[in-house]
Formats: sequence, structure tokens, C-alpha cells
Amino acid sequence: MAPDLSMILPRVLIVSRRTVRKNKFVDFVGEYHLDLIVSYGAVPVIVPRVSGVHLLLESFEPIHGVLLCEGEDIDPSNYDAETSGFSPEDLEEIKKLHASDTAIDREKDSIELRLAKLCLERNIPYLGICRGSQVLNIACGGSLYQDIEKELSNKSSREGGQVMHLNYENYDGHRHIVKVVKDTPLHQWFRDSLDEEKMEISVNSYHHQGVKRLAQRFVPMAFAPDGLIEGFYDPDAYHPEEGKFIMGLQFHPERMRSESNDEFDYPGCALAYQEFVKAVIAHQKKLYATENTPKPVKLDKELEKKRKSIVRSFSIAKDMYSTGNGRTAAKESELEAGAQFLEVRNRQGKNLLQRHSISKPNLVYPFRVIYNAQFTLQANTALSLQQQIRLKQMGATVRNATSYLDQLKMNEERDRLARAIIGKMSIEQLSDKVAFYQKMAQLCSEALEQKMHDALHKDS
Repeated sequence: MAPDLSMILPRVLIVSRRTVRKNKFVDFVGEYHLDLIVSYGAVPVIVPRVSGVHLLLESFEPIHGVLLCEGEDIDPSNYDAETSGFSPEDLEEIKKLHASDTAIDREKDSIELRLAKLCLERNIPYLGICRGSQVLNIACGGSLYQDIEKELSNKSSREGGQVMHLNYENYDGHRHIVKVVKDTPLHQWFRDSLDEEKMEISVNSYHHQGVKRLAQRFVPMAFAPDGLIEGFYDPDAYHPEEGKFIMGLQFHPERMRSESNDEFDYPGCALAYQEFVKAVIAHQKKLYATENTPKPVKLDKELEKKRKSIVRSFSIAKDMYSTGNGRTAAKESELEAGAQFLEVRNRQGKNLLQRHSISKPNLVYPFRVIYNAQFTLQANTALSLQQQIRLKQMGATVRNATSYLDQLKMNEERDRLARAIIGKMSIEQLSDKVAFYQKMAQLCSEALEQKMHDALHKDS
């Protein structure tokens, strides 16, 4: 038996990084990322960095979220790189100093850029850490500093704002100050740790490249003293409760921990992952609800012709009752299709009552107008004597109108109580109920389609 998709945890795709171990390539993902994703209620799905995977991303569906993190420098050909300022000696010096990062991995670039664009197209939650933030910026038309020290730090040192963004001698322990922008998600997460005047926190730093030109859709969330953007997001695509999350962080909040006890430097460090997974879960529920929304019934040509004639018949009948115009010879033949349909429905109703041994039902059969291919039945109002006579002419029967009005009052009271109860439910509870009832609606729609199909064929 296939598992219920609503009970499967949401999937977060993470692209692996390639390294060499014992002369063989090995793909890996940092454990902190995996641990945080799992702890907040999602399942990490590792996308291997192997040739051709960028053409097979549909095989990883459904995708409820994407987390892109560490990796080598992105191929400058993917963005508007300005290398004219670098001499061959400069480029060679950069490669030697950052040997582990400057070995460009074009396959990883292809996979991650395609995933980033997929998230932007489908509004899939996306969290980019370090290289992942750079991928996001490039995917939206931004550019990068190819080497911060040579392009930015030399300039900022003259202005008194030089920052060390990479310290190989104190790799995990190195920190530098960033200034957080007010009223951004980063401000919300680190609010308890921020001085409202300085708005500064200390972050780790493992990069020699960074955002140069920020893509137009994004808003900065933090700056280093040298002016480098350390975090950004799309304010129009950020609402975790609604499944919206598009963000990039240049620093690594998952690794901002004490060396002695592994505790986070700030309580807000984990919130990036917590809010990201919250958006992932909400996005999964939205997808599930959409996939299980009842779809319009598709009829063959013969049934579609009958459907149109029935709709036309009911439309004429509705016009007769609303305007008071009587029957004419021209309308008589067109009313026949609706009358036959009502006769079939009445016979089905009687058979149902007999099967359940109901001898005196308190039912009302008001005239109902069919507007679409699912024969959606409408109108819940008491009928006049004239309307009842005309309905009988088309095979409809109206019984026990008083009972019907009493039932309407009872339904109104039930509706009031239901609204009061629903108003007290949480967003998660309401989402679950919506998904359940939409599934029920789909099943009912399928059953109704089959019954209508059988009834029409039997009548013909």
C-alpha cells in the first residue's frame, strides 16, 4: 500500500561537495546542516555532484526546499566578472593562496544554478549559506568580487574599514563584526543579542569572494565594516508560515559554536534553519492541497453534448421562474432534457431511501441549477406555490417545506458553532483540516462523476 503523502516529511535538497580521499572522489555534506534540517522536521536529500545530474533534477521531485552551502569558487563565466584589474601574477597568487577554493567545479555550478532558478520559478523555499548565497545572487543577475582582499579590502583599508574574511590559522575560531539592518529577518532572529544602537554581532568567515552587485530583487540584511553584504533576502518572498523563504547568508550560523561545549554563539543562530524548515513544511502542505484539489470532470463528446443540453434546459427553466414567462412550444423540447434528468435523480433518491428503510423522509427537492461539468447543485431557498407547480411539471417534488425551514435554522446554528471552534484553531490544525477535506472532496467528486455517468447512460 502506498504511503499517504501527507504523512511523509518534507524533502530538502542539498548538493554535495566533492573531495579526494585515498585517491578517490568522495561526495560529502557538512553534518551540522543535516542535523539541523532533521531536528526541525524535514528530511535532507543529498544530490550527488556527479556528471549529468543537472539534467535529472526532476527525478528528485517532490522538492519542498533547497539548501545550498559550501563549495569552490563559482565559474566567473556565470556572471559579469570584471577581471581586467587582475594581472596574470595576481590571478596566480589568488590560486595559490586559496587552492582548495579556486579549483572551479562546473558540474556543481550547473546543478546549483539550475536548482536556484527552479526555486525562484516555483517559489520553493531556498536558503543559501556562503557559496549558496553567491549562487542565489548570480541566478538573479548579480555579480561577485573574485577576490575580496584585492578588490575591496585594499580600498577599505585606506578608509579604515579593512576586514579579514578568511583566516587559515584560526579557521573556525575567527570572527568579525557585521552590522545588522533593522526590521529584517536577521534583526528578528538576533534581536535579544543586539544592542539597538550598534546593531552588531560577530560572525564567522570562510570566504575570499562575496557579493559585489546585489541582484535588484534582494534587500541587504547585514554589512561588514568594509561594506561587503553579509546577508540578503527577498522581502516579497519571505513569509515562512505561508511557505515563502528566499535568503542568502555569507556567514555560517550553523558553525557559530563554542569550541568547548558546541553551544551556539547566539540563540538566533539556529533560527535561520528553524524558519527555513517552517517554510518548507508550509510549502509541502500547499503542494499537497493543490495536488488533491478536485479537478473538473472530463466528459466524452456524447456526454458533453448531453451535459450542454441539460444545462441549457435548466437555464431556460430558471429564466421562466425568475421572469414569470410561461412555457412555449419552442422551449418545450429544450425543457425535456432537464425533466428527464430530474426523473432519473428522483428514482435514484427513492431507491436510496428504500435501501435505508426510510418511509417518511423530511426531504425537500428544490429546483437546482447546474452550472458546470460537475453538476454543482445550488439554491437553498423555500419555493413559491407557482414555482412548485412548475417544478412538478418538470418532475421535481417539493415536500415538507416547514421541515426544510427548520432544518435551515438548525444548519445556521451549527454553522455559527463551527465558526467559533475553527476560530480557535492554529494555522497547522487548519492546514491539516483543509488538506483532509480537499481529499474528501476529490473522492466525492470521483464518486459523483461515476454516478452521473451511469445515470446518463442508463437514461439513454
